Amino acid sequence: MDAAEDSAEKGSGLKARRDLARKVYAALAKAIPESKAELKYGSVYELLTAVMLSAQATDKSVNAVTGELFRRAQTPEKMLELGEESVRDIVKTVGLANTKARHIIKAAEILISEFKGKVPETIEELVRLPGVGEKTAKVVLNVGFGKGVIAVDTHILRVAHRLGLSQSKTPSGVSKDLEKITPLEFIRNAHHYLLLHGRYTCKAQKPLCGSCPLAALCRHCNDNDQDGKMTQPKSEAASTSFPAHGRERI
Repeated sequence: MDAAEDSAEKGSGLKARRDLARKVYAALAKAIPESKAELKYGSVYELLTAVMLSAQATDKSVNAVTGELFRRAQTPEKMLELGEESVRDIVKTVGLANTKARHIIKAAEILISEFKGKVPETIEELVRLPGVGEKTAKVVLNVGFGKGVIAVDTHILRVAHRLGLSQSKTPSGVSKDLEKITPLEFIRNAHHYLLLHGRYTCKAQKPLCGSCPLAALCRHCNDNDQDGKMTQPKSEAASTSFPAHGRERI
């Protein structure tokens, strides 16, 4: 295959994935009409702090402590005044509390000294904050600032692979692939659509293929069906739905 043929083949593959992505998002938009973050926050700074706390923890456990935390400290300045010991005491029920409290205080220091107390709006600047990686940065940019980026977790990684939207093995690679093929009208909610679908329908161990709104588009569902091994009986799967809190989960 010469260079021209190789380029044409890659272009054709990209178009096919873009067409597939449009169908996927259109179907998920109907299946999940509400897609908001479940983490409770009142500002972009509070969102950043909540997402930092949510690493390896449930949104429910984070929401259980941020009410008190944000009552006492709504800005980097007030967080710094509160101090690491008090932050640690408030968030002690969340996993890795000691490390997270330290990161929250150090991040507040940097926000004050380098960004005038404001949360920056670029990935490069956000990941300079302790405890903030690409995923956290993209959640903040997407949810907090409305940027057209897609944060990828294990659920989204799984869904992207099963649907054939990306074959990259890393969250960063899948994120880049999805951002390249996601139509502009869906980019704002793409993260939540794919995450909720992966969390409640396209599960790792027992995907509910019998009630999946993407079954006709999904190789995984079709393979299960053809092999006579539909993961979930249709009569049972048909009764499943997104829980109220699930519709608002980061």
